[in-house]
Amino acid sequence: MSRSAALGPEAEVRLRQGRIRYRATGPADGPVLVFTHPFLFNGDMWRNVVPALSGRYRCISPDWPMGSHEIPLTRPTDLSPPALARLSADFLEALGLERVTLVGNDSAIAAVQCAAVLHPERIARIVVTPYEALERYPPAPFRVLRAGVRLPGAVWLMMQALRIPAMRRLPLTFGRYTRRPIEPAAMRSYLAPALGSREIRRDIRTWLRSLDPEWTARTVRRLSEFTGPALVVWAADDPVLSAERGRRLPRLLPEARHRTVADSRAGIPEDQPTRLAEVIHGFLTETDDLMPPQPPPQPR
Repeated sequence: MSRSAALGPEAEVRLRQGRIRYRATGPADGPVLVFTHPFLFNGDMWRNVVPALSGRYRCISPDWPMGSHEIPLTRPTDLSPPALARLSADFLEALGLERVTLVGNDSAIAAVQCAAVLHPERIARIVVTPYEALERYPPAPFRVLRAGVRLPGAVWLMMQALRIPAMRRLPLTFGRYTRRPIEPAAMRSYLAPALGSREIRRDIRTWLRSLDPEWTARTVRRLSEFTGPALVVWAADDPVLSAERGRRLPRLLPEARHRTVADSRAGIPEDQPTRLAEVIHGFLTETDDLMPPQPPPQPR
């Protein structure tokens, strides 16, 4: 699981889909922020963002089953965007959390969109950072991987290749995601579970096979149903995700704000965590009057 002590102590909750590990920090009665992460990441991607927010907010960073989790899910498991949205709703219910702010990045945003539309009863605000989860979901690299995982041993081979630092900077892996290489300790945290576990590689294969553009197309048509405050943070220097696509999403959400972060690609939590925390904090401050105090989380 995530290793950064800045995210708080380890905890675990048992859901019908399996066990989810998470870290939590910040005042127990503060407004709650729940962080999501993309494929082949875990809660550690927020290690440099959470400390700037946890003085006032309860920050919860789960390790979602997207390839860098340590506990494989119960079989059989659906990992499509709606299923991950259901998983996040079950997680919030298990901890007794309501009216949370859901924060996501990159490939996690498909599930954030689905959660905002399908399970809005527990979500008061959303923060989304660069992603390709409109009509062109999944992004081109994931379409390649989705086709490749049908071959026996493909996920194992992919993970073995990522042992080589130069392979991590290729466009098909992490090369387009950040302007600079990810810290070695964080990269080890992201890659170790799938390198060491056949069951985690099984979950990776299941997730990749679950990528279906029809799911996101449906939720895009319904995004206007989410009437809570939303923040869209875009990367000024991303080579794939155009500024126009970043401006389009706020037009689909009734209460959206749009901000741009310079000197960053889609991986803003890795490239510009301090600036991202500042932008999120400003948004939260503007809309905090909508957030009642939360009771302390109560894991099952």
